[in-house]
Amino acid sequence: MTVQTAVVLAAGEGTRLRPLTRNRPKPMLPAANRPILEHVLDALVDAGLDRLVLVVGYRRERVQEYFGPSYRNVPIKYVVQHKQLGSGHALLQAREAVDGPLIVVNGDQIIEASSVRSVRDAFEEETAPAVMAVLERQDASKYGAITLRDRDIEEIVEKPDTDKYRLMNGGIYAFEPSIFAEIDETEREAGELSLTDTIARIVETDRVRGVRIGGLWVDATYPWDLLEVSSEVLARGRTAEPEISEGVWVSDAAGVDEAAVLRPPVVVGSDCEIAPGAVVGPNVALGQNVTVGANATLERTVLDADARVDIGSTLRDAVVGQDVHLGAATTISGGPGDVRVGRQVFEKQRLGAVVADRVRARGDVSFAPGTLVGPNARLHAGTHVSGTISEGVEVMR
Repeated sequence: MTVQTAVVLAAGEGTRLRPLTRNRPKPMLPAANRPILEHVLDALVDAGLDRLVLVVGYRRERVQEYFGPSYRNVPIKYVVQHKQLGSGHALLQAREAVDGPLIVVNGDQIIEASSVRSVRDAFEEETAPAVMAVLERQDASKYGAITLRDRDIEEIVEKPDTDKYRLMNGGIYAFEPSIFAEIDETEREAGELSLTDTIARIVETDRVRGVRIGGLWVDATYPWDLLEVSSEVLARGRTAEPEISEGVWVSDAAGVDEAAVLRPPVVVGSDCEIAPGAVVGPNVALGQNVTVGANATLERTVLDADARVDIGSTLRDAVVGQDVHLGAATTISGGPGDVRVGRQVFEKQRLGAVVADRVRARGDVSFAPGTLVGPNARLHAGTHVSGTISEGVEVMR
């Protein structure tokens, strides 16, 4: 049974990645200098899928406006999950858009095309109604654990209370069309339908084949994870820009002064401008239309589209959103720092600061390690900020 259609679950917000997801869904956050979802679609297209169905929801216009009706000449059909009621519920929204067997992936996890092919090929060769990717990792318990018997899924442990597990759900599935009826028959938990609950039901009565995958697999759960995602992407050269020297990718439409220094790995997007004396890298990603001022220093930092960093600034371990302006002599000195996510404090994370969209820092502003700044905040000259700065807040010295 040939699989031609891929369904991408891209409706969620990603609340643990606030304040970056205040204005866009998690799949549209940057992985190096392109959205996470773009890397996912690359994997599907490279694997030979010729029809894409995107389940969108939270801030769906950000996805639809960016990708439009097709990606790399592969048509896209959008379906909407109006309320985020679980991954199974999200997949149900694609029922009318799918005709035949399907590949299902998460829109917020970067995967390899070879992993998609492995799952598809196993499904086409086997008689099992479902196939899922299985990944071996030390932190399997963080994502949901799997046990195998021979080549089949024996058990899915969604929230294990032990770290003994080494196999986890890889988030790539192949299903027969009957999966939609199976989801319909799955009991809701706290009002939500989980796809893994449906797969667990199938395991009880039929086979679910497990396929071990390897290679690139990265997921951003918390804000500091975006720095690791960027590093992983750069380490594998997953950029759309030409490589001008080993580990240095620069758009033909970027302007890099001869007196600037690019330290690999680093990627510079289109319409960027890097001024004399700036030192950019290692592990730095500049999105489209980013400006880096003279004598600025950037290390292990992601600058999203339209960001501006003025003269003499220093940024380390920083994630900077879209249309942010950091004035002269801004200092983000880097982690480790304690980061509050919701009601939980994560100690000693390698994070200098997260600066969400449209923040303005007027100059000589310093950030304590682990600072989170919400969208549209205004930081006056000479201020020192720490902890969580809420959306739209004005901070004065």
